[in-house]
Amino acid sequence: MSHKRKTSEKTGESDVAGHAESGEQETGEAPSSIDEEASAASADATQVALDRYLRLAAEFENYKKRAQKDQVEYVKYANERLLKDLLPVLDNLQRALEHAQQPGSTNGLVQGVELTCKQYEETLSRFGVRPIPSVGLPFDPAVHQAVAMIEAKEGQTPNTIVAEHEKGYYLYDRVLRPAMVTVVASNKAAENQEG
Repeated sequence: MSHKRKTSEKTGESDVAGHAESGEQETGEAPSSIDEEASAASADATQVALDRYLRLAAEFENYKKRAQKDQVEYVKYANERLLKDLLPVLDNLQRALEHAQQPGSTNGLVQGVELTCKQYEETLSRFGVRPIPSVGLPFDPAVHQAVAMIEAKEGQTPNTIVAEHEKGYYLYDRVLRPAMVTVVASNKAAENQEG
């Protein structure tokens, strides 16, 4: 019996050792399968995020291309409304020229040109263009450009505009073109200009 006991003790020890080894293998396998599942889930999440990123990047590139195309189209056709409104002015000028070629019709030509000029000014005003006042006003370098200076005569205030050579215009609140003017200079300024 002692032999049997020894054998069973040995067997028991080996069973316990076998269970311990198998337990190690089971617990060893469990963490590795969890790690594999976690890494697979992480890889899936990474792939989904990468796909989403690539899709968003492609959508953004398409948006940029569409925006650039829209901007080019806008710039290309931005003046369409203005040009459509200017075409009738051109038509009237052409009619005035046709009428001027007929003998004895200078009166009609002057009236036609005056009406066309008025129509042109009205068209420009609809688009925010308005004239810069100048004659009789003090010289303002922000909106006037002096092309000539004359000596002050009696009763004339120095630095006052006495003649307009070319009208200036605002586009809303910006200077589209400054007015070309003649300015009354003080005696000192006139002497400096001559000397």
